[in-house]
Amino acid sequence: MNVNLLRRVVVVVSLFLIINNNGGVFSVENSRPSVVNIGAIFSFGTITGRVAKIAMNAAIEDVNSDPNLGGSSKLVLSIHDSNYSGFLGIIGGLQYMETDTVAIIGPQVSGMAHILSHLANDLHVPMLSFTASDPSLSSLEYPYFIQTAPNDLFQMTAIADMISYFGYRQVVALYTDDDQSRGPITALGDKLADRLCKISYKAVLSPEALATDGEITRELVKVSLMESRVIIVHAYSIIGLKVFEIARKLGMMEQGYVWIATPWLSTVLDSTPVSKEASKSIQGVLTLRIHTQDSDRKKAFLTRWNKLSNGSIGLNSYGLYAYDTVYMIANAVNQFFNQGGRISFSNDSNLNGLGGGALNLGALSMFDGGEQLLDNILRTNMTGLTGNISFGSDKSILSPAYDILNVIGKDFNQIGYWSNYSGLSVLPPEILYAKAPNRSSSNQHLSSVVWPGQTRVKPRGWVFPHNGRRLRIGVPDRVSYKAFVSVDESTNKIEGYCIDVFLAATKLLPYPIPHDFILFGDKHKNPSYTELVNMVTSNVFDAAVGDIAIVTNRTKIVDFTQPYIESGLVVVAPVRKIKYSAWAFMTPFSPLMWVVTWAFFLIIGVVVWILEHRVNDEFRGPPKKQFITILWFGFSTMFFAHRENTTSPLGRMVLIIWLFVVLIITSSYTASLTSILTVQQLAPSITGIESLITSNDLIGYQVGSFAENYLMEELNIAKSRLVALGSPEEYADALSKKRVAAVVDERPYVDLFLSENCMFQIVGREFTKSGWGFAFPRDSPLAMDMSTAILTLSENGELQKIREKWLSARACGLPSFEDSEQLQLKSFWGLFLICGVACFLALLIYFFSILKKFKRYFPHQSEPHQIQSTSCSIKLQRFLSFVDEKEEHSKNKLKRKHMESR
Repeated sequence: MNVNLLRRVVVVVSLFLIINNNGGVFSVENSRPSVVNIGAIFSFGTITGRVAKIAMNAAIEDVNSDPNLGGSSKLVLSIHDSNYSGFLGIIGGLQYMETDTVAIIGPQVSGMAHILSHLANDLHVPMLSFTASDPSLSSLEYPYFIQTAPNDLFQMTAIADMISYFGYRQVVALYTDDDQSRGPITALGDKLADRLCKISYKAVLSPEALATDGEITRELVKVSLMESRVIIVHAYSIIGLKVFEIARKLGMMEQGYVWIATPWLSTVLDSTPVSKEASKSIQGVLTLRIHTQDSDRKKAFLTRWNKLSNGSIGLNSYGLYAYDTVYMIANAVNQFFNQGGRISFSNDSNLNGLGGGALNLGALSMFDGGEQLLDNILRTNMTGLTGNISFGSDKSILSPAYDILNVIGKDFNQIGYWSNYSGLSVLPPEILYAKAPNRSSSNQHLSSVVWPGQTRVKPRGWVFPHNGRRLRIGVPDRVSYKAFVSVDESTNKIEGYCIDVFLAATKLLPYPIPHDFILFGDKHKNPSYTELVNMVTSNVFDAAVGDIAIVTNRTKIVDFTQPYIESGLVVVAPVRKIKYSAWAFMTPFSPLMWVVTWAFFLIIGVVVWILEHRVNDEFRGPPKKQFITILWFGFSTMFFAHRENTTSPLGRMVLIIWLFVVLIITSSYTASLTSILTVQQLAPSITGIESLITSNDLIGYQVGSFAENYLMEELNIAKSRLVALGSPEEYADALSKKRVAAVVDERPYVDLFLSENCMFQIVGREFTKSGWGFAFPRDSPLAMDMSTAILTLSENGELQKIREKWLSARACGLPSFEDSEQLQLKSFWGLFLICGVACFLALLIYFFSILKKFKRYFPHQSEPHQIQSTSCSIKLQRFLSFVDEKEEHSKNKLKRKHMESR
């Protein structure tokens, strides 16, 4: 009974749920309206508009024939032709808002999108556009505006990566002055700045309908006079093609130029045939195309396209995105109905009272389900003709990518891809998605490019401006150290080491550098090099050439070349004499060295005495005499003055080895003592920068050098302690008269100064490391080319020849002021070891030899009545007596005993 009752309750509830408010019965399918209105706003006279119209109609047909999407509801697409007019586009948007439209595809351009998006926000009607790609439209200000294709931020990032990849630093941007172009060019400037590049000039054209051939010609002439030869063209197709045609007439499509067009060019070439003249005008141009993933569905649609278009126009990427945009709306609407949503509109309270007049704004109604439909669109996760489609948290398409194309003939040569995932690559993005992202510079690759002028040699990307002005090169007008930079008074020619290096480097460049040297200074003192560098920054000079130190503060405002000479700050001080010590003769050896040396003199005397005592009368006699002989012989070997002759082979061996050791020791002692006395005579009173810092002595520096700022700012030395000196003569005078304790200056100046002033010397080591270079404005490509030339000069030896020409001078030959080190035992322990081992071996051989002789002698010394076990003391006494006995006497005794025994 309970089961039957439960079944009846379920039936009653089900019937209740399908009864409408008027008592009618309906199904879930019948809750859908028969028609769902969507609109499209495009200029259908444009290439993109024509392709989009065909693609959207094809998508509507496919959606309505798909039972899984349309069901009982049919999508109806209303098309409004804005006819290149922003005003007509706005009118079309208003009309759609009056006709219960749930979504709008378009508008085609960003200017209209900015306006209509405000209307869409208030009336909750989602707007989807694949062509209005201004990056600012993805902001939170426009929640109901959705860009269904990658916005221009990504294509500008791709172009910036290309510029960086090819090594260019400056570009010229040529674009139309409208909302469709201004935002992307701003984005390009930001992305270039991230890569240490910049837009050097913006050539702005009137919007499409207003730009004339004369205006384009005037702008291109200006561009031709610019330094940069890398030109980015972001414009509509009509203007873009005119730009290239006029550029070819002006000779700007020849070798040396780099042209990059945004996707408008690939759109034109994909969809329409171009004239022979237009084709000639775009040879070597690089362009982008929005990347769409290859698939069977895409191939089928490409095959179907000729029938859809009747061969009137070719399919391009925007056509594929138009098709997918319709499917996005269809999926979102289908999901909307599946969620129980109903299409209904209500009056906007903000428009109350605006119903009068011809505009009838009161008829505009708010889509009640707009927020839910918008959410469904943003949650899209489908595979379309363009590939996988989904949106990020910022409403932008995920995984944007571009094909990079090179125009050759009437077709493209694909040289690579760009993706937001891994940057530039010759592999399709779909392959890279399976790997870890890698945006490192070593992982960026593109295929070979055929540049304008039919060359594969990468253009330099810049030239000297063709405005008739020669480079103004500032040169310091020095009053001292004129070997570096000077003026020949008879010819007024500027010359010197730095000038010769600059001229030699310019000869290695593949282009001429018209220039004029301009002296900077008052001819009374050396100029401030910081001011000279600042004048390059302020555009008074185009470059600065001279003995300019590369220091941190200067590198922040200019670009320096590779250093052409090493430099660094050093301390120069006078030498002073030191009184000799009474014990100076002891300083060459360390105390341990002295002890070991004297010990070995004594040891050698003892060893030779032992070896010679039995065979040499000069080593015999009373004990006192023998002790004196040991001392005399050992220490006299120091001067090779020993008078005693050695007769035994072992004694002679030990003596020869010892005399060799003595020779080495005495020679080392003499050399060390000489060096110490010389260094003492020339020892400086200042030992380096550390002693200067801790003292209160005055310090000299060269006028104009960065040494003054370094001493004050980095080493915190008071300005009151610093004395400005203007010439080598002032250096010598100030140091000699002790007006300063030392001078701090750059190494090249000091080397030249010391070559002519032998009473001064560098003390300590260089306490900064830098070099001299030529200064150019920031981001100047000439700095890079000059650096390469300087490296070439260094490698081929030319730089050294220039240095020898100007800076070679006699050297004083004085030793550097470094603390002399005493000779340590560790330097001679090998010699002492050899001598010690020789003495030990000689004594060992001698002991066994004398022992053998003693055994031969001992039996003949025994008395008949004595027993065989003689006491040890008696044996030792006899052995010592035998050792002390002259060997000749021992032999005679042994001979007599042998005769008596017979």
